[in-house]
Amino acid sequence: MNYTLFRNEMVDLLEKLGIRNAEVLDAMRRVPRHEFLDSAFALNKAYSNQAWTIGRGQTISQPYVVARMTEVIAIGGRDKVLEIGTGSGYQAAVLAELFEQVYTIERIGELYEKSRSLLEDEDRLGYNNIYCHLGDGALGWPDTEYHPFNAIICTAAAGESFPELFKQLADPGILVAPMGPNPAAQYLYAFYKEQGQIREKRLEQVSFVPLLAGVED
Repeated sequence: MNYTLFRNEMVDLLEKLGIRNAEVLDAMRRVPRHEFLDSAFALNKAYSNQAWTIGRGQTISQPYVVARMTEVIAIGGRDKVLEIGTGSGYQAAVLAELFEQVYTIERIGELYEKSRSLLEDEDRLGYNNIYCHLGDGALGWPDTEYHPFNAIICTAAAGESFPELFKQLADPGILVAPMGPNPAAQYLYAFYKEQGQIREKRLEQVSFVPLLAGVED
């Protein structure tokens, strides 16, 4: 099966949609998105610019959104990035192509086990720079010895700001996240931490599942 052909077509579309960072495009070209979807998905669907359900009310984001969020934070330091909402693991894999260390938090135990197993599977992906944690993403990474993070990416929409996450963000650092309780009226925001101050920039309209507290099985 010609996986490369489908990935190249996807990346060509991302360029047409405005993704300009060559490193991000190369990362999207390398990561096999079909591995993160149910095997029943046809390859052309796996590499279409669409979000798909992965169960438990969660989704794998459309490739454009993954590339756009990655592009926003890729302009800063590349030592460590924190992801809130592992989901399928696809965004974490893309980040692992660009950052030295990826720390990712998932609140649903079933998804955590599935994505961690896939990301660590030597026969399929075998990433050794991704560290997974089951916990409440709004609280950030529990072990303070790993703080701060050059960048933080949130793959679920919050209704308000992120005080705990801002504490864990390096200075300078970038946090990118969707904001808004209503999926029909959410926007992607970039928050820039500079000299102890937070500057925000609204980017574009998006639609994400909500950021929820607590942990589920």
